[in-house]
Amino acid sequence: MQTKKLIFFDIDGTLLDRHNRIPASAKQAVLALQENGHMVALASGRSPFMLEQIRLELGLESYVSFNGQYVMHQGELIHSNPICSDALNQLSAFASLSGHPLVYLDRSQMSCSQEYHPHVDLCLTSLGVAHPRYEKQFCETRLIYQTMLFCTEEEEASYREKFCDLKFVRWHPLSMDVLPAGGSKAEGISILADRMGFTPEHVYAFGDNFNDIEMFRYAGCSIAMGNAPHSLQQIASHVTANAEQDGILHGLKWAGLL
Repeated sequence: MQTKKLIFFDIDGTLLDRHNRIPASAKQAVLALQENGHMVALASGRSPFMLEQIRLELGLESYVSFNGQYVMHQGELIHSNPICSDALNQLSAFASLSGHPLVYLDRSQMSCSQEYHPHVDLCLTSLGVAHPRYEKQFCETRLIYQTMLFCTEEEEASYREKFCDLKFVRWHPLSMDVLPAGGSKAEGISILADRMGFTPEHVYAFGDNFNDIEMFRYAGCSIAMGNAPHSLQQIASHVTANAEQDGILHGLKWAGLL
């Protein structure tokens, strides 16, 4: 019987509170999981360079980034699924005509399609990240795994209709993540779980937003944070408190992992 479990944690709004800090109770809980022999990994929409500090703080060696498009296991890249360059070029041209900025992300850097835009500044500030610089040829020599598209919910329909080979996942009222079609956290965590020898019934997942839906459907046990949208809470095995209210600790205790 499998006694060890594999636990995935989203970052923003899950491990991090609204001040972009890991609550002491959450850090202690994650360290306790590892001391008890369980495996822990991150599962985030962030780029690897944007999660590195958190990974090091928690002593984690495996993660799923870019919403499943880039997966590392103990320092080894085991899955890479960048956006097709043709699709990226078409998206860039359409967004430019529409006046919507894009932020392009590779594994180590990011660049904005405009010198400055207030929506970019507002959204990235909420992640504790500065407005990226504009670099005209940024995408020409890099693999772009994800872009952030800055538009309102009312404006997104035209993108969904035009770009069938891309996937759009809203994470902020003013921004969506753009992935290759079919991409999801579920794809990434299933690849990592297989590599580590875990089947879905022994996988636990914590999350708080729309990009966690597929991950929750894959995991044997899913725990939504108290700040998660209703649609995510509905499919979760359990709903815990917010991050700043010791939600990680309470969720792990509910699951019997601590």
